[in-house]
Amino acid sequence: MTIAVEPVPLERPASSRPRSGVPQAGTNDTAGARRIAAAFARAAADGRAALIPYVVAGYPDADTSFAAALAAADPGADLLELGLPYSDPLADGATLQRASAAALGAGATLDASIRLLERISAARPELTIVPMAYANQIIGGGDGREVARRLADAGASGVIVADLTPDEGAPFEAVARDVGLAVVYLVAPTTAPDRRARIAARSGGFLYCVSLVGVTGARPTLPRSVRRLVRDVRASSPVPVAVGFGVSRPRHVRMLASAGADGVIVASALVDALGREGRDVQALARLVGELRSATVR
Repeated sequence: MTIAVEPVPLERPASSRPRSGVPQAGTNDTAGARRIAAAFARAAADGRAALIPYVVAGYPDADTSFAAALAAADPGADLLELGLPYSDPLADGATLQRASAAALGAGATLDASIRLLERISAARPELTIVPMAYANQIIGGGDGREVARRLADAGASGVIVADLTPDEGAPFEAVARDVGLAVVYLVAPTTAPDRRARIAARSGGFLYCVSLVGVTGARPTLPRSVRRLVRDVRASSPVPVAVGFGVSRPRHVRMLASAGADGVIVASALVDALGREGRDVQALARLVGELRSATVR
């Protein structure tokens, strides 16, 4: 597997510009962004960082992924990130690539993922859900309106499009505003401070702060520089900052919460907890409970 220099292509050349005449308002005034903000506010009122577990839609099959989503939600998720399986997940490491491939092999499709989203939302209507996908899945050759509308109707509050940057995101932001979705952007350790501030100003609901240079995957340790990164990103962001990539253990969550992160995202470690066959839902629930306990500041 090739390790990317950056987890997502946030550092496009300076010559890359948004289309002229397209509004640059972002999506932080949408109904979805307000639901996301409320979830972070509830966690903050409890003296905690928000916990955001991740599950792969359709892994290892539709019913088990539904059970995994509830097992992630019930022990204390403040928000749920739902990964939509994709054939070329450029920001994902080995664990999520394997799970995504297995889901696709078991028949996962965009339609099936949206049905799963709707099912989770119906079962846990108070849960704030943010799907994560790639531009080809959401926008394809059009403007993304149809998929955005379906996600919103199924219960999504926002969407993370991992390979979409604000340089090219304004047209989709306009679509998302129309259907009430927040568009969540990412920043990396290599994102320049001035660009970081511009991205934060455009991100809806929260800003996804990538903790390290590379792709997703559970790590035994996080970079020593992550404390300063969290501090600097929060200083320039008008929306809550959630930190992900590499977070796998309660001590990581505890450190990020003490560093001032508004939220902590855990993905690969939870997929690993499901076991090689992806069916140990109880182990996932136990880990989520341990991670939740570590969110207290």
